[in-house]
Amino acid sequence: MKPVVGGWSLRRRVISLLAVVGFLLIGLAGAEAAMAARNRTQIDAVLNETGPLRVQSQELLNALLDQETAIRGYAVSGDQDDLTPYREGLAQEKSVVASMRTLLDDYPQISQELRTVEDRIARWRQSVAEPVITTTERSGTSAGQALVTEQARQQFDDVRTAVNDLQEEVLAAREETARNVRTSSNVLVVLLIVAALVVVVAGAVLLLSLDRMVVRPLTALAIQVREVAEGDYQHRIATVGPPEFIQLGEDVDAMRRKIAADLAEVRAARERIEWVNSQLQKQAEELTRSNRDLEQFAYVASHDLQEPLRKVASFCQLLQRRYAGQLDERADQYIAFAVDGAQRMQRLINDLLAFSRIGRLTTGFVEVDLNKVMGDVAGQTEAARQYADAELTWTDLPVISGEEPLLTNLLANLVSNSIKFRRADVAPKVHISARLVGAEWEITCQDNGIGIEPEFADKIFVIFQRLHSKDAYPGTGIGLAIVKKIVEYHGGRVWVDTDVPEGTAIRFTLPALPADVQAAAAVDSPEEPPALTAGDTTASNEDPADPAEQSGGSDRPDRADGAPQSGRTGDMRETVG
Repeated sequence: MKPVVGGWSLRRRVISLLAVVGFLLIGLAGAEAAMAARNRTQIDAVLNETGPLRVQSQELLNALLDQETAIRGYAVSGDQDDLTPYREGLAQEKSVVASMRTLLDDYPQISQELRTVEDRIARWRQSVAEPVITTTERSGTSAGQALVTEQARQQFDDVRTAVNDLQEEVLAAREETARNVRTSSNVLVVLLIVAALVVVVAGAVLLLSLDRMVVRPLTALAIQVREVAEGDYQHRIATVGPPEFIQLGEDVDAMRRKIAADLAEVRAARERIEWVNSQLQKQAEELTRSNRDLEQFAYVASHDLQEPLRKVASFCQLLQRRYAGQLDERADQYIAFAVDGAQRMQRLINDLLAFSRIGRLTTGFVEVDLNKVMGDVAGQTEAARQYADAELTWTDLPVISGEEPLLTNLLANLVSNSIKFRRADVAPKVHISARLVGAEWEITCQDNGIGIEPEFADKIFVIFQRLHSKDAYPGTGIGLAIVKKIVEYHGGRVWVDTDVPEGTAIRFTLPALPADVQAAAAVDSPEEPPALTAGDTTASNEDPADPAEQSGGSDRPDRADGAPQSGRTGDMRETVG
């Protein structure tokens, strides 16, 4: 392919072609507009001038005939009523002539014919009509009829001839105007055809020019680029065509050279990355296997330690009951230490076993009513609540998808923690509430206990992490770690809200059922809050002073029927950190 002759850029060529076409179209558009205006004027003349003139000329003839007939009838009868058509014809004549004159500005020949008609009418009226009327009034009908002679008839025939000439002139003007309309319409059609031809020719020229100046050079450039893309990075890219394309080809070739220069480095880096990835994959597989072995070890160790530890604890308790007081005081103290250590070891092993079972032994997700779960939690924590004089309340909680035993263990841990970490001389109050935020239920366990400092908000969910000594607050330090693992197993997250004014607020999220999300979206409006509280019966439909159906206190039933439901979570029941 040879380079394009000349140094015009593609932009300049396209603009020049479009300018020529634009000038032609503008000229044709001006001519068409002028011709259309002329055609419209001629059509208006046919419809609003020559047409009405033809009708009015016939009306003028009718008015004159009425006058002539009335004069002849009055000459015969002498009755004044016979002159009524004459007077009406005279008035109609004046009206028609005045109306015709308003339309004759562009028709001087018709105006001249109208003046001729007026002159002949005036002579007939002066020489025939008025004398007949005067003579009949004075001398009677015989004298009046004597004036209606052949000469009088000849004068009116001259008037009629003049009116006929006027009508022929109007008809001729109308036909000429119609011919002009047809001529201007034909010219307008020709101009439109020429404009269409200009557009077609310009489009064809533009298409051919674009094919020669754009498509072919771009196709050649694309072929060379594909060769480079297929791996021939040493192929030099040469471009022909407008200056823009030549510059584009040079830029692409510069990019090719840069890519070729970097390719060696990229290949070397790829080899290093592949080696690192293989090492990382091996480490990830080793870490996965190690975690699996650790979970298996924790499960097996905690399970296998149950039997020997149970024997140690049982025999220590037997030793304590049988020989209490028979040995010295120090021996009793040592036995008590052994019993306490065995019991604490049992609790620790039970918690480890429960922690390791989360996600391993699954019963499958089902729809779980958290109100029923709270009834089970109230039953599990009844002894602790009675001992601490604690009050447990909850609002109407939602139904979610999950494992009921794990959710029971989750809420039991939170409630037990709230009761355990209470303030001295203050009756504990624990409240469970929920609200819908987006596609998740945000559930809150709020208490009036000792609270948590903000700097420790993340540490409390770490296994074996304790903020207090075991003498001040007993426990294994696994309870909140179990809570976090259960929440994450259900696809949620858990955190401590440090902005509450009193006590502790632990919040966690659980995925909402699609029906709840759709229902919330259906009722969402500017008058409603963005977060939907799940059945806040204490604030709307219930008396806040009578939480009997929601309270889990020792002096209230856990459910509306007064009987708490019995729910177990296997070996995880009442596992509290």
